[in-house]
Amino acid sequence: MTQTQTQTQAAWNLKGTVVQACNCDFGCPCSFNAPPTYGHCEGGYAWQVDEGRVGDTDLAGLSFAFYADWPGAVHQGNGEAIFLIDERANEAQRQAIRTLLSGTVGGPWAIFSATFSKAHDPQYVPFEFSPQEHHTTLRAGDTLRLELEPMKNAKTGADVHPGVVLPEGLVFKQASLTASKVFTVKDGVSYDHSGKYAAFAPFDYEVP
Repeated sequence: MTQTQTQTQAAWNLKGTVVQACNCDFGCPCSFNAPPTYGHCEGGYAWQVDEGRVGDTDLAGLSFAFYADWPGAVHQGNGEAIFLIDERANEAQRQAIRTLLSGTVGGPWAIFSATFSKAHDPQYVPFEFSPQEHHTTLRAGDTLRLELEPMKNAKTGADVHPGVVLPEGLVFKQASLTASKVFTVKDGVSYDHSGKYAAFAPFDYEVP
């Protein structure tokens, strides 16, 4: 039995922080089963694992992400995706993260992977992930740069701190909504959506 097959059958659980950013206006209508703001979706998610494992492989302290370009709404498919994996991961940890991102063991990746018509090989890059709520910063090699800042009141310019509760949410159940001061992706897919929608949230996934 191969390592991939073993992990596919193994129980897994992960807890930590997830950060989302995309090209939508603040609030992201996709979260509410509405079409994306501009008719197409460019964005993705990054996860920092505080604790958890896939089978016997501990992933605590590692980060990984995917970013994609969909020509329409996410559920309509035909997306092109890149995958970023923390270079500190050893081979067993890399295999475990690749298994998660493949969608073969469930979790949110099972849904997203079905929407990709083109998926680039994973990149193993240094992650600098500093989860500081509305001031979270994230770099992944030369490919990704994301800096969050609070949304602004359109009239006064004051910081505002909205949130969202999604009982049926795919990636998170409750999140703080924010803005991307900087959001750029290059290499495989490429865009700059600085000043658009972003969110950060705790995540807690488990497959027995």
